[in-house]
Parts: sequence; C-alpha cells; structure tokens
Amino acid sequence: MAFDPPTLLTLTIAIAAAAALYLLMEWRGAREQALLLWAAGFATVTVGSSLSLLRANGFFLVGVWFANGLLILAHWLFLLGVLRFVGQRPSRAWWLLVVIWCGLLLPEPLTSSKLYLSLNSLLVGLLALRASWALKLESDAATLGTRQLHYVLMIHGLFYVAKGLLPLAPNTLVNLMAFQGAIIRISLVEGSMAILLIALSMTGTVRYQRERHITHLAERDALTSLLNRRGFEAQAPRVLKRISPSQPGALLLLDLDNFKQINDLYGHAAGDHLLLALADIARQTLPTDALLARLGGDEFVFLLKDVNDDELLHIGQQLRQRFHTVASHTYLTPAPVSLSLGVTRLTQPTQDLSSLLAQSDQALYEAKRRGRNRMEIC
Repeated sequence: MAFDPPTLLTLTIAIAAAAALYLLMEWRGAREQALLLWAAGFATVTVGSSLSLLRANGFFLVGVWFANGLLILAHWLFLLGVLRFVGQRPSRAWWLLVVIWCGLLLPEPLTSSKLYLSLNSLLVGLLALRASWALKLESDAATLGTRQLHYVLMIHGLFYVAKGLLPLAPNTLVNLMAFQGAIIRISLVEGSMAILLIALSMTGTVRYQRERHITHLAERDALTSLLNRRGFEAQAPRVLKRISPSQPGALLLLDLDNFKQINDLYGHAAGDHLLLALADIARQTLPTDALLARLGGDEFVFLLKDVNDDELLHIGQQLRQRFHTVASHTYLTPAPVSLSLGVTRLTQPTQDLSSLLAQSDQALYEAKRRGRNRMEIC
C-alpha cells in the first residue's frame, strides 16, 4: 500500500483517535483535568483529519477551512491543558485566534493559496511554541515528563513555523485541495509522528508528577508538613556539598523543654498545637532556602546555608523568644515550656550527616544541662 496523502491522513486519524482514548483512560484514573483537555484535543484532530478527506471532492468550506480550523482548535486545547497543568491562565488575547480563523475563510479560487497555508501553519506553530514555553520550568519543579513534553512541543511548533514560511518561497508547489506538494506530504508524516510522541509525553508528564507527589508525601511529616527524617536525609546532602568557608552553614537540632507537661495537663491535641506553632515560627524566621524537618516527637532539625555567626545567634534568639511567647500565653504550666538548641557550624562540604547530627545532639545536651531555654554552638 503506497503512502500517498489520503493513506497518511487515514493513519493520522487512527493514531489521533487512539491517543484520545488513551488519554481519556488515563484521565479516568488520575482525574487530572489537563489529560481531559489533551484528550479533547486529539479527538478534535480526529474529526478535523476525517473532514480533510472531503477536500478531494471539492468541499472547500468543510474539507479545508473547517478541517484546518479544527487543527488550530486542537492545539488551543493542548495549550489550555498545559497551562492548567502548570497552574497558569491563558491571556484573553488568545481569543483573537477565533477572529483570525474566521478571516481565513477565503473565496474558493484561493483554496490553494500559499498565504492560507502559511497563516494556518503559523497559528498552529505559535500555539505549540506557547505550550512549550509554559513547560520551561525551574529545575526543582521540572520532571523528566515535563522536559520531554517541552521539547516535543517545541520541535512540533518549530516545524509548523517553518511550514508556514516555506510556501512563501518562489516555485513552491502547494495545492490544498489535491494534497499536492512536498510540504503537504512531509506535514502529514510529521503529524502522525507528532501525535504519537505528544500523547506519550503528555501521559508521562502526568505520571511523573503523580510519582513526585507520592514521593513528596512520603518525605513529609503528617502533622507539620515539614520534612520527616527520610525527607531530610534525602535532601540534606544537596545542601551540605555546597558548604564552603565563604558560604558557611549550620545544623540546628531543637528540642522542647518540659513538653511532657503540655500533654499531661492539656492533652495531646494541645501538644500538637505547640508543634504546629513551632513549625510556623520556623518558616517565618528562617531563610526560605533552609531545610526544615521534624525528626519525631518534639525533636526538630534545621539546616541553613550561607549564614554567619551573628545571623545564627539572631536566628536562635528569635526562635526561642517567639516560641516562648506562644507557649506561655497559651498554656500555663508549672515549669516553662521553652526551646533548647544544639548547633553545629559548617565550614566545609561533607556528606557525613550522621556525625553532624551527633555533634548537634551533644550541643543540645549541653544546652539542657546548663539550664535549658538556650542555644549551644559547637
């Protein structure tokens, strides 16, 4: 069977329909709205490609104008899905595409117009490139799936931009009604391949996000939403290897003094309230790039980078004072509920987190021994 344009278009219809069903099934399991928008996009491609077969019978309005308009609509749905996935909203200016599409309703003698093919292709390329740009995320937010979809959409968009510019070159044979011209054939081949790659990338994007979310939950403390021990041990090496004499850091180990009184006198809900209060105070007091973790019970650990001794003393004082204010004004206890901190200064890169925790634990023990509600630095 020869791979003539009608055959390639039929293949495109089959792949697009399969992609729509595939993404719809994924949506039923993940309930990610982006998947539903992407599935709708491929369903639109299926309808548009089916209508394109009618152009050979001379139906310009349906086979060319409406069919190509559905291709623009499909990429608009792809863009909406991407923006939904990354938490953005489309600009109202994008609705001008509807006006431009209607403006492409040219008289029948211009059905093979190079200008028509150029404008239609540029609109598709612009939508694909905008979706690709939305997926250009920061390294800590990007996943393998988002990067893959970013590059697939970028290549697809650049192809359509090139396709939109090539017909303007001299002696370029383009006949939209008869599917004639090298540009038409190459476009059909690219379309079939792009549908498959985009669909697989879209599914992978959502799956990687779901896996990252599961990992995120596994590394978080259920009460405070800070890192748990597992999450802290996984992320701390990344910070520790960047420590240097010019950018020193610190490991702070914290423990609540006389915390048992809260649980005994007011119940465990009151104890949880104080732990949450400490977590909130830490978020407000410490730098945004600090690692904050609850190791268990009333024991917390904070890892700071690029902090000098004066800043460290100020941070320790702020943590103790703010927590003492909350605890003393909320619960009356025979002995004050306060904070003790054991701190290890960091001046060299290291991967030995266990030794650092042990040093901070010794400093914390010394703070307790010297009367509590204080910070000891080693």
